[in-house]
Amino acid sequence: MSIGQARRNWRLGTLAALAAFSIGGLVLLSFMPEARALDRAAANGTLAHWGYYMAAAIATGLSSIGAGIAVSQVGAAAIAAISEKPEMMGRALIIVGLAEGIAIYGLIIAFIVIAAVQ
Repeated sequence: MSIGQARRNWRLGTLAALAAFSIGGLVLLSFMPEARALDRAAANGTLAHWGYYMAAAIATGLSSIGAGIAVSQVGAAAIAAISEKPEMMGRALIIVGLAEGIAIYGLIIAFIVIAAVQ
């Protein structure tokens, strides 16, 4: 794999991760008004905060899927780049770490959403 292919793979992985993260955010935003409406239904004995928990689960799940796709693409590109130029190992590890950070962002969003329940 050449450096050009590694860059294309990195871009593809980054785009896939950003798409998954933005879809998770849109789903999160779509559940918020419905969860607020269900707060009023809590007096009826229904599960009032299911929308919050569902949004937190979807944000975590989709960001983890996006991070997995990104790490697979970026990791392959990083290994290819390191095999051609061993001195690029530090940069490659930083880029792979940035791809893993997408899952952490989703987890932070989930914590914020769950904190809004209480």
